[in-house]
Amino acid sequence: VQLVESGGGLVQPGGSLRLSCRASGIAFSRYYMYWYRQAPGKERELVASISGAGRTTDYGDSVKGRFTASRDNAENTAYLQMNSLEPEDTAVYYCLMAASWGQGTQVTVSS
Repeated sequence: VQLVESGGGLVQPGGSLRLSCRASGIAFSRYYMYWYRQAPGKERELVASISGAGRTTDYGDSVKGRFTASRDNAENTAYLQMNSLEPEDTAVYYCLMAASWGQGTQVTVSS
C-alpha cells in the first residue's frame, strides 16, 4: 500500500486548504481513511475519518464544523477540506489507511 499526500502549504488565519491522499495497491473502497495531524512537541491527533463508501464521517472536537472529509473511490483519493483555519491547526497532516501512513504534508497557518 502506498499513500501519497498533497495540498499542504502556508495560509493566513481564516483561509482554506484541501489536502489529498491518493492510494495505490489497495482495494480503496473497502477501507476507512483516517486523517491525523501532529504539531511540534505534541502527540499525533486524530482529526477525521471517513468510511469506505463515504457515508460515515467523524471529526475531532477541535475541527468539527470547519473540516470536511470526503473521498472519490473511482480515483482512489481521499480529501480533507479545511476551512476557517486557525494558527492552532498548524501541523504535519497524515493520512492513514489499512495501517499504512502517508508521508505527511505541512500545513502552516500564519499571518
